[in-house]
Amino acid sequence: MTGSRDPVTSWETDFDFLDEGYTADPFTIWRGLRERCPVAHTDRYHGVYMPTRYEDIAAVAYDTEHFSSRMVTVNQVHPDDVRFVSPPITSDPPEHAWSRRVLLPAFSPQAIDRWEPVTRQIAADLLDAVDAETGCDAAVDYAQHIPVKVIARMLGVPEQDGDRFRAWIHDVLEEGPGDSEVSRRAGREMLDYLIGHVERHRDEPGDDLITFLLDARVDDEPLGDRHIYGTVLLLLVAGIDTTWSSIGSALWHLAQVATDRERLVTEPELIPTAVEELLRAYAPVTMARYVAADTEVGGCPVRAGQRLLLPFPAGNRDPVQFADADEVVIDRASNRHFAFGLGIHRCLGSNLARMEIRVALQEWLARFPTFHLADPDQVRWSAGQIRGPRTVPVTFG
Repeated sequence: MTGSRDPVTSWETDFDFLDEGYTADPFTIWRGLRERCPVAHTDRYHGVYMPTRYEDIAAVAYDTEHFSSRMVTVNQVHPDDVRFVSPPITSDPPEHAWSRRVLLPAFSPQAIDRWEPVTRQIAADLLDAVDAETGCDAAVDYAQHIPVKVIARMLGVPEQDGDRFRAWIHDVLEEGPGDSEVSRRAGREMLDYLIGHVERHRDEPGDDLITFLLDARVDDEPLGDRHIYGTVLLLLVAGIDTTWSSIGSALWHLAQVATDRERLVTEPELIPTAVEELLRAYAPVTMARYVAADTEVGGCPVRAGQRLLLPFPAGNRDPVQFADADEVVIDRASNRHFAFGLGIHRCLGSNLARMEIRVALQEWLARFPTFHLADPDQVRWSAGQIRGPRTVPVTFG
């Protein structure tokens, strides 16, 4: 996908978030932009801005007057032609408030607690299949399965379809930004699949999120079909790629930094704190906004009708906000990161994601306290707005 793209001539005025160099190491690029041009711009993708400082990213996230969430992705489709609806992530006020409120009970800490034993058993089963003698791929064999199986059970769709989910998400999020036809095809296939399961749940309700949405009422009225279909699609996509990327990044880090790994093995009570630091350092999500009205970001004018990327991981590496911002400090005491975003669109599933990452690390480290990256050159990072390692080959002992 990236090999045939026009090379970047200037990261300040011609950046490309699908560029191979950006995919491999965005941190160096963000660091340079933060110092030279904290709000970059490109004419690619019909015009996109990209702030890199913590305060500027936060300001945009809170500004729902000038920045609309009706577009949360950047791709080749012209902004005027985007019709995708996936509430609440694509909703603006006032619709956003009630579309988010509907989902809150299903993702409260208490609601997520019931899924921890399920997640722990899923992780244990996956580890049972690992051959300690030959090693494994921590991403392909472990990280990529946990959130798929959990969200499938939560939605009430077959977890055996995990390979289909992964293929669709790859096409939509990695290939799709550079190839509109691939994105449309995969998006249509995924939506048709989910519509079929929503309709099945009308006749066969269960104790799951699809039934929860079918039963939901706003002002005593049921949710519309388009709303339900879009929300189910959001829950599937958001519940998979972001979390498996975070689990994979955490294992990639621990496979290389023996001191951190050994400390978590001897001090397992530190794992929740370490999870927050690993989320800060390797935040997977770059969200996008549509510029609804001319304004300024960090003193830079931005024009209506274009899009703006919100690289949360860039903000999490801002040295103005974090001491030793490029260092992973697993016992960092003050950590106001925004790996889960901020403002009205702060990730609804943060309780679920935190639980899955924590359980994944606890189970892995209990089973394999010593592991190493087999070949750094074999690690491949995903392109696009979700960044995480897609391959993490490791050996044990």
